Amino acid sequence: MSRRAILAAAGVLPLAFSLPGPLRAETLPLVTVTKDPSCGCCDGWVAHIEAAGFLVRVFESDDVFSLKQRLGVPADLASCHTAEVDGYVIEGHVPAAALRRLLAERPQAIGLAVPGMPAGSPGMDFPGVEPERYEVLLFDASGHKAFSRFHGAQEI
Repeated sequence: MSRRAILAAAGVLPLAFSLPGPLRAETLPLVTVTKDPSCGCCDGWVAHIEAAGFLVRVFESDDVFSLKQRLGVPADLASCHTAEVDGYVIEGHVPAAALRRLLAERPQAIGLAVPGMPAGSPGMDFPGVEPERYEVLLFDASGHKAFSRFHGAQEI
């Protein structure tokens, strides 16, 4: 019996062929998000990342600050939630496009950050609110530098 026949008999093969093309064409790593239980904008960012094809696991914590310290997030780059993906730290409302670029290029860094909560960034994109221009910063223990620039969720 072939491997394909075994998978088909198990009902796995039809599921694999019914997935949308982008999900079938690539496997994105799991994004683990730690957020304050009362933060709603974090849920918006999670929805943005999931819509981009990432699988997400969310943990709620009343002490996200300790995690930020342990992972090496500088205080001046802090935001409302912290994520971990494939060895990198993602701090705040980082757009999925920047996350994909980070994973494709794999620079030596701790991760990416969008300090604060810029209007129009993923999770902060509320109707009637004009999006801001902001930078996604690449950071390591020695400092940070611009990685990409966005206006809302659009890279500029």
